[in-house]
Amino acid sequence: MLTREQLLNLKTRNDLLDAARESHVKTQKHLRNLRYEEELLALQAQLVNLQRWVSKTNKRVAIIFEGRDAAGKGGSIKRFTEHLSPRSMRVVALTKPTEVERGQWYFRRYIKELPNPGEIVFFDRSWYNRAVVEPVMGFCNKAQYKQFMVQVPEFEHMLYEDGVHLIKFWFSISQDEQKERFESRLGNPLKKWKFSPVDLRGQELWDDYTHYKEQMFSKTHTPFSPWTIIRTDDKRVARLESMRHVLSLFDFPGKNKAKTSLLPDPNIVMRYYRNDLLGAK
Repeated sequence: MLTREQLLNLKTRNDLLDAARESHVKTQKHLRNLRYEEELLALQAQLVNLQRWVSKTNKRVAIIFEGRDAAGKGGSIKRFTEHLSPRSMRVVALTKPTEVERGQWYFRRYIKELPNPGEIVFFDRSWYNRAVVEPVMGFCNKAQYKQFMVQVPEFEHMLYEDGVHLIKFWFSISQDEQKERFESRLGNPLKKWKFSPVDLRGQELWDDYTHYKEQMFSKTHTPFSPWTIIRTDDKRVARLESMRHVLSLFDFPGKNKAKTSLLPDPNIVMRYYRNDLLGAK
């Protein structure tokens, strides 16, 4: 450990690193944390620039975060929105439909949440509940599922024609990593609320989830509304790379002055057709 006298004589970060090496203090973890925080801050600054441009030009941007439980959707949304103005940004995380909503057209409750001009909306799960979670857990019948799969490409094509920028993320996690995150949640009183019996069944029904996920990709990955898959076993990397992907899609003022790369890592961020060969979870 460094003494108080040593610390008082340090003036720069490099001085601190040199002193740590001389005292045989391990710095790798701390350096990784610093690099992550620096990258995150630089990308969040560009997200602020993007939001200003969206607001000024009356663009409508909807970003969908889908994936298995514990894949890191909520944590990523939190970092996306951390420094954005709430005046032109919303996070949508709908609960289960009411009795009235169950009698309505399935998409109606989501249509009400779509972005207004000048707004970015982040969907923490979306209408794609009916593509994977609902059929796996028995929350919809076969006829409802089949109707949804026919209608969703048409629905998204109408959004595209109307000028909505729809970005669809699938956060891909391995089965072992999901299990570790579930166990971590149960052991953390601040995160225990995230765990539910449905989560536990996600491990038991892993193969069923995989089947419906692949059906979803094959039928709803379109040129006007493609799926972008993010490998999320490393949550921090997933957050940074999903931000880079969103920023790479728009040409907004200040983008060329970014203090970090805005091009996502193709080994972390990929379109469905490529990921299909690599075996996403």
